[in-house]
Amino acid sequence: MSAQILLPARIHIGGGVVRTLPEMLDQLGVRQPLLVTDPAMVALGHAAHIEALLAEAGVPLRLFKDTEQEPSSASIERGVDAFRNGSFDSLIALGGGSVIDSAKAIGVLAHHGGRMRDFAVPNDAETSGIPLIAVPTTAGTGSEATRFTVITDSETQEKMLCRGSAYLPTAAIVDYEFTLTAPARLSADTGIDALTHAIEAYVSRRASPFTDDMALAAMSHLARNIERVCSEPRDSDAREAMMLGALQAGIAFSNASVCLVHGMSRPIGALFHVPHGLSNAMLLPAVTRFSAVAAPERYARCCRAMGWCEADTPVEVAVAALVDGLEELNRRLQVPDPKRFGIAREAWFAAMERMAQQAETSGSPANNPRIPSRQEMVALYTEVWGNA
Repeated sequence: MSAQILLPARIHIGGGVVRTLPEMLDQLGVRQPLLVTDPAMVALGHAAHIEALLAEAGVPLRLFKDTEQEPSSASIERGVDAFRNGSFDSLIALGGGSVIDSAKAIGVLAHHGGRMRDFAVPNDAETSGIPLIAVPTTAGTGSEATRFTVITDSETQEKMLCRGSAYLPTAAIVDYEFTLTAPARLSADTGIDALTHAIEAYVSRRASPFTDDMALAAMSHLARNIERVCSEPRDSDAREAMMLGALQAGIAFSNASVCLVHGMSRPIGALFHVPHGLSNAMLLPAVTRFSAVAAPERYARCCRAMGWCEADTPVEVAVAALVDGLEELNRRLQVPDPKRFGIAREAWFAAMERMAQQAETSGSPANNPRIPSRQEMVALYTEVWGNA
């Protein structure tokens, strides 16, 4: 089979590599960046650190810090205004997946014009024109290496999947030292997000030998270290492994696509403001159980790669161990179900049909080994309610 692989033109990974940011700007031939970040990065001093690095290199810097945890089209439009009101030639995104997703969308709208809904699937954006350097501060989304962004329409509250090579950062600086101060809840949620990326990329109908290798390597790094970074946050080896795994998972799913978990997860985030990694975790065991009958060998290999069964474990036993392991991981990481998260039962059940429709529209469920009907997605939403 053939596969087209898209990656950032430059990726610099390792402890302390953020110091090479001025050199990266020189390599890209830009000198007037707008730093896209959020209030947390400002409060932690990370934005000031970037500003000092660039000031020492004689590069002026201005900030747009009003990104949102669940990026809305309104917040993106404010970022576009900030970019157009300055003499900027590039973007730097400093933060988690929401910040990087915001910077991607800002770059596309600043170049093309229009509104964010004009770029939702099935429409693709293939040219940005504005160089973007992504500096992730969490080991989760892999957004620094993906050709996707997810933005909520401020008028309809629909979480829009936007795709195309225009959203692929020009370069990425992946420095695990940013994650050493991440709290356990954030480490758990972003880690499960990355693990979901790896699993879904591996079982996707669009998988290729290249993405398979990336996904299996990512699963190995992530499953063996996620609990360690939650209990021992200053463990540099575990943090580095998680950052590498998240990057590999991002590369894998950017080129193979995600599947049913992500399709069903996005509406939960849009309607009930559940953090993305957490909503993935709520769904992952049930969706894996539902999907595995269509690709048991693939799911069995996931279990083996994660170290949850032996290499010679029979397929049926390995699949059962994978589902049990995902449920147990949720318990140990204290992942709440929708009920325990605080979502009212009436609101959840009233929204299930709408969530299933939005999931289907996103296109992600069509990549799943077992393609669900809307009724089957409603049944899965029902199953995960109150099941923690």
